[in-house]
Amino acid sequence: MTLLGTFKGNPRNDLGYLNSSGRPDPDVTFHRANLPRVGLDDVAAAASGVMCSVALYLQDGDTVTNLTFISAGTAAGTPTNYFFALYSGAGALLAQSADQLTAAWAADTAKTLALSAPVKISKSGIYYAAISVTASTVPTLVGTVGAKPHLTGEGNLSQTSGSSLTGTAPATIATPAFKRQVPLVIAT
Repeated sequence: MTLLGTFKGNPRNDLGYLNSSGRPDPDVTFHRANLPRVGLDDVAAAASGVMCSVALYLQDGDTVTNLTFISAGTAAGTPTNYFFALYSGAGALLAQSADQLTAAWAADTAKTLALSAPVKISKSGIYYAAISVTASTVPTLVGTVGAKPHLTGEGNLSQTSGSSLTGTAPATIATPAFKRQVPLVIAT
């Protein structure tokens, strides 16, 4: 969707935090999400120690301080490390959360993690929000199923990369592989 030829995305995400006077509404939190809150189901995140990154449109001027992923029907079983991270559209690490080590993550639970520093977006476009969980059982996530890109210039809605990851996000998203399952992510 475009509005006046410049806006791409869900108007609710961009304008919903403004009140009728056009000023920020203190009762509404600014956020961006990669999927609507309807038609979602349990999807596999990735194998233990593998990073899953999902495309997320961010607007020039946004400041991202937190990322939220929501576990679905399966909780994390004996986690040893997990983190969330934000990457540029080119796949360069912008910031990551602290390693959550052995912190529990129950089923059907939103997990919001603060990034190491706020990320001020200076160019509108696609960024990647990533999650990596190292555990005996990786939690399923709330999400949907996406199609493989087929047009020139289209990117993956979801992709996996890395192996044997623990508590530190890689500096780049190296050799991403298409992933059909697309987890919901919310940036605030």
